[in-house]
Amino acid sequence: MINRELLAPKSIAVIGGSNNIHKPGGAIVRNLLQGGYEGTLRIVNPKENEVQGIKVFHDARELPPTELAVLVIPAKLCPDTVELLARDKETRAFIIISAGFGEETKAGAEMEQRILDTCEQYGAALIGPNCIGLLNRNHHSVFTQPIPKLHPQGVDFVSGSGATAVFILESAVIKGLQFNSVWSIGNGKQIGIEDVLQYMDEHFNPETDSSVKLLYIENISNPDKLLYHASSLIRKGCRIAAIKAGSSESGSRAASSHTGAIASSDSAVEALFRKAGIVRCHSREELTTVGCIFTLPPLTGKRFAIVTHAGGPGVMLTDALSKGGLEVPKLEGEIAEELKSKLFPGSSVANPIDILATGTPEQLGLTIDYCEQKFDNIDAIAVIYGTPGLTTLYQAYEVLHQKIQECRKPIFPILPSLHTAGPEVAEFLAKGHVNFSDEVTLATALSQIMRTPQPAPPEVQLYGIDIPRLHKTIMSIDQNGYVPPQTVREILTCAGIPLVPELVSASKDELMAFAQKVGYPVVAKVVGPVHKSDVGGVALNIRTPEHLALEFDRMMQIDGATSVMVQKMLKGTELFIGAKYEERFGHVVLCGLGGIFVEVLKDVQSGLAPLSYGEAFSMIHSLRGYKILQGTRGQQGINEQKYAEIIVRLSTLLRFATEIKEMDINPLLADGDNIVAVDARILIEK
Repeated sequence: MINRELLAPKSIAVIGGSNNIHKPGGAIVRNLLQGGYEGTLRIVNPKENEVQGIKVFHDARELPPTELAVLVIPAKLCPDTVELLARDKETRAFIIISAGFGEETKAGAEMEQRILDTCEQYGAALIGPNCIGLLNRNHHSVFTQPIPKLHPQGVDFVSGSGATAVFILESAVIKGLQFNSVWSIGNGKQIGIEDVLQYMDEHFNPETDSSVKLLYIENISNPDKLLYHASSLIRKGCRIAAIKAGSSESGSRAASSHTGAIASSDSAVEALFRKAGIVRCHSREELTTVGCIFTLPPLTGKRFAIVTHAGGPGVMLTDALSKGGLEVPKLEGEIAEELKSKLFPGSSVANPIDILATGTPEQLGLTIDYCEQKFDNIDAIAVIYGTPGLTTLYQAYEVLHQKIQECRKPIFPILPSLHTAGPEVAEFLAKGHVNFSDEVTLATALSQIMRTPQPAPPEVQLYGIDIPRLHKTIMSIDQNGYVPPQTVREILTCAGIPLVPELVSASKDELMAFAQKVGYPVVAKVVGPVHKSDVGGVALNIRTPEHLALEFDRMMQIDGATSVMVQKMLKGTELFIGAKYEERFGHVVLCGLGGIFVEVLKDVQSGLAPLSYGEAFSMIHSLRGYKILQGTRGQQGINEQKYAEIIVRLSTLLRFATEIKEMDINPLLADGDNIVAVDARILIEK
């Protein structure tokens, strides 16, 4: 629970406060005093009479009623202290800095549980234990530095790691990113990241609250709660970016399907973030860069003008933006020539616009004006300006400051000279701006933001899925494991997924009659072994009855063979769809290029069932091999709408079939407007 006493206490007691500012107890007192805390600050220290100018209580029993207690004492003393304060001193909020609890030992976990029980009994909020504290505009109850500049419209930052929070703050402060609050939840015994988001969501006021949330997550204990409140905040106008650490391990068990081999816990995280509309980041620099972008006017298009006095960084930014799916359109014609005539000889206006190292602040402002007012094919402006210029940077940065305030199009300042122009950059940041010192990091972050879809609609659309028939089919399965081909076809038919004509039989005559009916060439596949290709159980391009008879006889001799499947042989682009059930998350759906490439290239994207069409298109467009799907070198592209429809239908079916633990459709063959499932496996566990 999060209450007023935690967020805006009228009185704070630091249990273990000291004069040694190099230790947590002393550092917290210093930060509270320097932060201008306006309530009553009390210190408990059995060995001191005065701490940093404040008269000390030698024992917590001597305290008057106090709303918030910050504990910086040995772990073994915390349970009794919490109980004393909650029972006798009406304390209704606790921040426990101390370590040595559930993160270390079983005995520590028991102490932690006792603290939680006490807080629950008295209706008290609990941050920690094992954290750096809580920082907001009311009180600076943290023991670390730096203390960022606080502003009502600054960023709300929630971290599952205290040390990492400090490093992220270091990265943010140097960029000029301002904060509204910093939450270090530590062990999160009562208040976790999901709980902080819930509070922010349920109490969100668009007029007074920050609209930017940054998260560092080490454990998602309640995916549904995170999804619900993050997507709700985004729908209310907020923007959220997050790092999820510790999700790179792949499944330890031997996977029996392509999906099992590819899907990891990270796939579920990626899917959850996509559904919620959270921008996924993978480093501190990326997270704080995205946070800075969020403070600027939102992009309304993908077309950038790059204004610089240094050619190389402009080229690198052009490459990085283009690689990320953004555009740097060529500037030409009368307007471009007009601008060029007002710059020094040798300047280039093709885009990047290079005003040369001798370019003046006035020319910088003029160039920005042209991008803002006269070039209609420009949506945003990136300005790279550092010490290679031969003009006074204070003047250039003042021009940049004025243009950022005046222009309708967002301007991204890239001021790389943090060492040689430190004072000039600092003055620019002091005016409330942010700085992207590295152009490639900026482009990467922009691309990630542009690829992140809006939150998926919470309503589940059935899209014509035959739910009664699906349940009846699954109920008829009498044992766990991979189901036979006939059952696979029945399940996929419930979702309306197109299927290649096929027949499964142990009768050679039946199969040969079927092949004659659908027409050669055909494909033969052994039924029984899970990995058909590994045991020689697949024969392609069978063009005659004699060849089919030989393959049938051979396959029936394969160990574990029960029958043979014959399909009409089709050609086209091979696609893949898979799904895996993850505890707490639900079904993670994967899509990508099919055939053998799905495991070799691992170029797949994930989504959390059920999927919307927006999510499906986002998955398809995020594939590294997307250009292959569009059609290259004269090859026809696939029907994206149809592919997205199959992904959505399958994900909707899975929403009503938790018994399906793994599924592969590999390949789906796309030929022109048609996409059909050629091979599929479904693992059932009831």
